[in-house]
Amino acid sequence: MPYRDGARRRLRSRAVLGPIAAPPPASAGPVRAVCGTIVDASPHVLVLDTGDAEPARVPMTPGTSIWHGGRAGLPALVPGRRALVRRAADSAVAERVWVDIVRVTGTIDSCTQKVVHVDGGPHRGRAEVVIPPNTLGRILVRHPRMEPGYLFDVICVQRPGGLHAVRPGTSQPSHPADRVASLPPAAAPAPEESGAPAGTATWFGDLTPPSWDPPEAESPPGAAASGPARTRWRPGGDLRGAAYPAVDPEGHAGGCVDAPEGCAPLPYLSCGSALVVHNQCADRTALVPIVECGCVAARYCDRCVECGTSPRGRIVELTPLSFVELGGDLDAACFNVTLDLAATAAAHPSMEGRP
Repeated sequence: MPYRDGARRRLRSRAVLGPIAAPPPASAGPVRAVCGTIVDASPHVLVLDTGDAEPARVPMTPGTSIWHGGRAGLPALVPGRRALVRRAADSAVAERVWVDIVRVTGTIDSCTQKVVHVDGGPHRGRAEVVIPPNTLGRILVRHPRMEPGYLFDVICVQRPGGLHAVRPGTSQPSHPADRVASLPPAAAPAPEESGAPAGTATWFGDLTPPSWDPPEAESPPGAAASGPARTRWRPGGDLRGAAYPAVDPEGHAGGCVDAPEGCAPLPYLSCGSALVVHNQCADRTALVPIVECGCVAARYCDRCVECGTSPRGRIVELTPLSFVELGGDLDAACFNVTLDLAATAAAHPSMEGRP
């Protein structure tokens, strides 16, 4: 896949353009986070199997916040469950822990008031979401028309019986997936004019480790896949990365030929390019590689209201680990974001705007 050549391309671009610009001094870098399977837990330490030779031991305090379908306590830290931990900015202590959190985003295939079947697009396959009675009202506020063809976005918790919706992942009512709204030009300056597109950052997937499909399962460039089995990269909390809504569909860039043009104007980039992502709410910046085409995100024209109201449009989807390291809270679903295209261009000098 093209993003496997990202490191080589960045080396070539640095030879010509110099190193990628570091985050501005006023902006903090990412915080430390770790993701893995719970091995053991006590009031003082959480032990995670991260796949490394030695498990990660993360100190805990009474102030550590734990999420498992909502605010939870130590009983939620059951061995075998997946957890993502964000450490405090000034120490190794666990600040927040999310357990078995999952996000389901896509188009409704079929539904009742108890179960929704969601098509997650060509890269993420399909999912079945249970809507518990105690969360139905909250879901209906943002999804008043749970009908086939409408967009769906929920934060879930993994239960023994499947995925259970906890809260909506958007602050605005959904619309049909094939009706992508457009912003007036004055409200959304072209990226090459503003230099830093602004909008919403969300996250996608779950906390399972990423896996690689065998080369023979690879789809032709730009072809739509029928499910996760044809995707070389799968969502997971152990890999930093981003899905970008404007991956170039031409050649071997990695984009989907039928991806819609989103309501936020963005330049075309390739998988493997590096995005400089700035969380406006936490004032943190990180360099994040594009690992997937964000064609599903391009269909959403909602806003994030975590710190003021963002411009319309999801301009980047992050893996859980990248989202948390940039200061985002997975249960909050989004943060206001800007993309530094000048630094991104240094990592990908062939970047072009939309025609």
